[in-house]
Amino acid sequence: MSVQNIRKFVIPEIVYGNGSLGLAGQYANRFDLQTVMVVSDPGVEAAGWTAKVVDSLAVSGIAAVLFTRITSNPKDHEVMAGVALYREAGCDGIVAVGGGSPMDCAKGIGIVSSNDGTILDYAGVDQVPFPMPPLICIPTTAGSAADVSQFAIITDTAGQRKTAIVSKSLVPDVSLIDPLLTMTMAPDLTACTGMDALVHAIESYVSNASSSFTDLHALEAIRAIRQNLAAAFREPASLPAREAMMYASTQAGMSFSNASLGAVHAMAHSLGGLLDSPHGECNALLLEHVIRYNFPAAAGRYRAIAQAFGVATAGMDDESACAALVKGIAEFRKSLGIAATLGDQGVTRAHLPHLSAKAMEDACMVTNPRRPTRQDIERIYAAAL
Repeated sequence: MSVQNIRKFVIPEIVYGNGSLGLAGQYANRFDLQTVMVVSDPGVEAAGWTAKVVDSLAVSGIAAVLFTRITSNPKDHEVMAGVALYREAGCDGIVAVGGGSPMDCAKGIGIVSSNDGTILDYAGVDQVPFPMPPLICIPTTAGSAADVSQFAIITDTAGQRKTAIVSKSLVPDVSLIDPLLTMTMAPDLTACTGMDALVHAIESYVSNASSSFTDLHALEAIRAIRQNLAAAFREPASLPAREAMMYASTQAGMSFSNASLGAVHAMAHSLGGLLDSPHGECNALLLEHVIRYNFPAAAGRYRAIAQAFGVATAGMDDESACAALVKGIAEFRKSLGIAATLGDQGVTRAHLPHLSAKAMEDACMVTNPRRPTRQDIERIYAAAL
């Protein structure tokens, strides 16, 4: 076997099912933890999930130190504040409960607590030399899949950019995936996180680092999201829809963690770093435009995506097939209430050179199926204004 055909596939231990949150204390005990930092955010805390995790730890005789000073796109200074508290309290492990922001922040705290320095020292791929303390992740959204991935995205506030940290050291030790926790998500959050999961699946499927291991999960996620996201959006109390979306998010996470992503995420990270915009919405508004650009480089794979998404392309030439897929995704996005443009978010043409330069430096751009120039990326942003 040639070296080009060798692939790795890493995921944490996964405990999946309704009520799995209650196992937090039991799993923390397996690591012989005494004082755990519980990383969460104010919204998750208000929903009551953070307290349930603290209670589970207490039943197992484990002290909890709460850290919730996290915003929707975790910042470098928020990570460092968490590190200071972690050390001051003498913590020996971390439990993250929340969406992508608390989980990414928790990973950042773990990195620095084991490796010193500042979180931005570890930007890029395979730059984390020493493993983190034990990390248990409990997701409350069906989208980010940070609980199964080797990614953490942290905002560099001085540089006005989101920084990707990618390392197998960031794969959590255990992920307790409890679909019941998504029942408190608002419809707009359901839509944005669901579209994030869809982009994870699509980008990992067309990634130049994809493999048969990741393809399986990506296509399954695309099918499940197409069939269930609208129901979860319209009927927030529908447990079957919530369960299906958490399943889809996990499938997409296992795919992108191992195949990486592409231009949509690179460009969304740049947007989020400059404007502090919602990540899932940024992805949703860019996806169609990146597909148009990428399609000639991966036509067969995009046709397979169209089939999984329920868009017929048989007998069409590539231009028509691309148009059909883009139309199907646009209609789906709009049905979820995501109908704005980048211009509506405050992006102007004056922003495009800065946004494009930062996107080109993002680690996710490396695995895009078509290698763009900075001018290409500017044109894609302009099309989405």
